[in-house]
Amino acid sequence: MKPSTSGPADPAKALLFQRPGFLIRRLHQIHVAMFLEEFKTESVTPVQYGLMTAVAALPGLDQTALGQEVGLDRTTTADVVKRLEDRGLLERKPNPQDRRTRHVSLTDEGQRLVAALHANMTRAQERLLEPLREAEKSMLMDLMQRLVEANNQYSRTILRGI
Repeated sequence: MKPSTSGPADPAKALLFQRPGFLIRRLHQIHVAMFLEEFKTESVTPVQYGLMTAVAALPGLDQTALGQEVGLDRTTTADVVKRLEDRGLLERKPNPQDRRTRHVSLTDEGQRLVAALHANMTRAQERLLEPLREAEKSMLMDLMQRLVEANNQYSRTILRGI
């Protein structure tokens, strides 16, 4: 597959655009920029919003299970949870059955923020996929899900339940 160019041939681009890893990384950079544009009034990163979304869907998970839901290692999960806790969006409570683990839940403010920013997140997703026809959007999502599921074991942090 050849990349489309509007100017003189760019040999580096021609090589890089044949590499799925390069294109995936570039799409991620573009998506983060779009996400941050949509969330400019709130200081929330894609990782923070993803983690809060998982907590909203699965309240009371311990930090380790939460990290596995969103593909974060234990240290990163603890750091993100701490920052969100400091902002009053999450709370951690000791697990009565195992004092070494802490259950994570959204505060009322965290629940309000996740709900309030849902439309912003949706706009960022739609903007990223806007150049595609509806059938192509579905196909891309299906292909990405299949690649993640088939290659999950190669990640530093394996997603739970795949």
